[in-house]
Amino acid sequence: MTAFRRLFEPLEVGPLTLPNRVVMGSMHLGLEEVEGGFERMAEFYAERARGGVGLIVTGGVSPNYAGRPFEVGATMSTADDVRRHQLVTRSVHDAGSRIVLQLLHFGRYAKHPDLVAPSSVRAPINRFVPREMDPVEIEETIDDFAAAAVLAQSAGYDGVEIMGSEGYLINEFLAPRTNLRLDEWGGDFDNRARFALEIVRRTRRSVGEDFLISFRISVADLVPDGSTFTETIELARQLEQAGVSILSTGVGWHESSIPTIASPVPAGAFRDYSAKIRAAVTIPVVASNRINTPELAEAILASGSADLVSMARPLLADPDFVNKARTGRAHRINTCIACNQACIDHTLAEKTTTCLVNPRAGHELTLLVTPPKVGKRVGVVGAGPAGMAFSAFAARRGHQVTLFESRPTLGGQFDLAWRIPGKSEYRETIRYYEGELEEAGVSIRLKMQADAELLVSEHFDEIVLATGVKPRDISIAGASHPSVVSYVDVLRGRAPIGERVAIIGAGGIGFDIAAFVTNEESSDTDAREDFFQHWGVDVDPDVPGGVRAPVKRGSARRVYLLQRKTDKVGAGLGLTTGWIHRAHVASRGVEMMSGVTYEAIDDAGLHITVNGRATTLDVDTVIVCAGQLPERDIYDELLTRGIPTHLIGGASVAAELDAKRAIREGAELAASI
Repeated sequence: MTAFRRLFEPLEVGPLTLPNRVVMGSMHLGLEEVEGGFERMAEFYAERARGGVGLIVTGGVSPNYAGRPFEVGATMSTADDVRRHQLVTRSVHDAGSRIVLQLLHFGRYAKHPDLVAPSSVRAPINRFVPREMDPVEIEETIDDFAAAAVLAQSAGYDGVEIMGSEGYLINEFLAPRTNLRLDEWGGDFDNRARFALEIVRRTRRSVGEDFLISFRISVADLVPDGSTFTETIELARQLEQAGVSILSTGVGWHESSIPTIASPVPAGAFRDYSAKIRAAVTIPVVASNRINTPELAEAILASGSADLVSMARPLLADPDFVNKARTGRAHRINTCIACNQACIDHTLAEKTTTCLVNPRAGHELTLLVTPPKVGKRVGVVGAGPAGMAFSAFAARRGHQVTLFESRPTLGGQFDLAWRIPGKSEYRETIRYYEGELEEAGVSIRLKMQADAELLVSEHFDEIVLATGVKPRDISIAGASHPSVVSYVDVLRGRAPIGERVAIIGAGGIGFDIAAFVTNEESSDTDAREDFFQHWGVDVDPDVPGGVRAPVKRGSARRVYLLQRKTDKVGAGLGLTTGWIHRAHVASRGVEMMSGVTYEAIDDAGLHITVNGRATTLDVDTVIVCAGQLPERDIYDELLTRGIPTHLIGGASVAAELDAKRAIREGAELAASI
C-alpha cells in the first residue's frame, strides 16, 4: 500500500476518470518549433505517462498567428498542426495517460512585432509595444480559441487548458493594469471578465460536453493594479457556470518583482489561494507552484486545499516521480531543485527545454541507457555532480565503475551549495545520486586521493577525471593577510566571519556568499509568512494584485560585494533568478560596487580604487570569490601512460560554476563509452 492515500485516489474530472491526483503542469519545451521536435515531444510525454502521471498538460500553443510567442512560435490553427499533434496524443494514450493541449495567447508578452493586447501598454520585460485590439479582432480571437479547441479535439487531445494566468492575453483583459479600455471589454469587473468568459462559453459550445476544459486562473497577479482576489473568486464561480471542467491555479505575472517558482520560494507557499478557490466552486481545483515532493502533495490534498496538484518541473526532473511514490520508492525520486537553469532560462533564450538534474529530459530519443558493446572497467575521480552523473549512468549501462573521492562525503560543489539560504534542496540531488550509485553497483572509495600511480595500478580501461575546481588565488599585496579567507572555508565553517566583510568577486558564488553572511533567520514567523513579508505579498482579498511594500530586514553585518568589471553587478546571473539574487542581497543592505581595482589588504582593511578614486574599506574579513581553476593535475601524466582519459565538468572548463554542463557532460560521456 502506498503511503500517499489521497494522492492515488481516482478522480472524475469532467468526462475523464483520472487514476491519481497528479497533473503534469504546462511547460513550454521548445520542441514544437524544431525539426523532429514532435517525435521528441511524443517520447518526452510518453515517458511521463509511463511514469504514472494522471493528466498531462502540454506547453502553450497559440490559437492564432498574433498570439504566438515569437516569430516561429507554434499555433494550433491548421490541418498540418493537427497531423503533427496526433503523434503526441497517440504516444501518450498508448502509454496509458490522458493529455490536454494548453491554448496560450501571449498578448503583450509576445516577442515579435505583430503582438496585440487589450490596450497599447508595453510590458516592462518586452521591447515590443502591443497594438490595441479593436472589437472585431477581439471577437475573432475568441472564435480562434474555440476553433483551436476543435482542432485539438480532432488531434486526439482529451481536452484543452485555456491559459488565463501569468500575465498573458486573457489575464491582461482581466487586470486594470493592462486593460485601459472604455468599451464593453474594459472598465468594471464584468466588462474585464467578458473576454475570458466568452472564450469558455464558445469553446464549450464548439467541443460539446464530452471534452475537458481546464482554465488556468491567476489567483494572485502580484503586480500593482492587478485583479483583486475577491474578483478572482467571482471569476472562478462564473467560469464554472460557463462550462469549465477544472480550475488550475497560477500565481504571479512574469513581470512581477515577487518570485513564485524559484528555490527561495517556500514549498507550497501559495496553497491557501487554491483552498479558497476550492471553497467557492464545485469543480476540481488544482494547486501549483513549488510542489516538488509526494509528501507535500499529499499534505495539500489531505488538508482540502486542492483536488489535484500540478507539478511541471518535478516531472521534468524525474519522469518516474509518480510510480516511485506509488511503489514505496519516494526516497529514490530525483527532486527538482527549482534552479530554472535548463528549463525556464532555456525557454526565455528560445532554446529547447531540458533539466539540470536530468539531462535526458527532452533528449529521451538520443540519450539512451543501453548496454555497451563491451563492458569496461572505468575509474572516476571526483564525486561532484559530473562524477556522480557519469558513474551512475555508466554503471546502469553495464560498465564496472569505481568512484574515488578525496572528501568523506559525495557532492562536490553541491555539498557547498545546499548551505546557501534558499538552496537547501541541492542536498536532494546528492541524496538521489547516493541511491543511484548504490543501486547501480558503483564501488565508492571516499577519503581517498587518487593519484596517477593508484589509477594505473588498478588497470582501468578508461579513466574519467571529474575532479572539479579549486578557488583561484588573488594577486593582491597582502593576499596572505589573516583577514583573507576562501569561500570554501566560509561555507564549511572553517573561517570566522567578522562584522565588516568585503567579498571579492560578484559572480554567482559571490552573491551566494553575500546571502550566506547576511542571513539572519526570523524566529517569530514561519517560512511562508517570512517570505510574504520579505517580498511584499498581501493576502488581503481586496488589495489589487495582492502586493504591498516589502519589509526590509537588513543585516547586522556591513557587507561589500565587489567586482572588477564595470557593468552592472550580477549582470551574468541566471535569466530568471538573477534579479532575485540582486534584490535579496540589496534588501539585506549589501553595498554592490563595480569597476573596482584591488590595491592591497592590511590591518586597515581592503584598499581599492573605484572610478579613479582611492578608498579603504574598513573590513575585518575579506572573502575571496574570484573564480576557479580546473583541478586536473594528474591529467597529463595519465595521458603519457597511454590510458584513455576524459575530462568533464569543472575539470574540463572552470568558468563560472556550471552544474548544468557538468551533469550533462557526465551523462553524455557515459552514454558514449
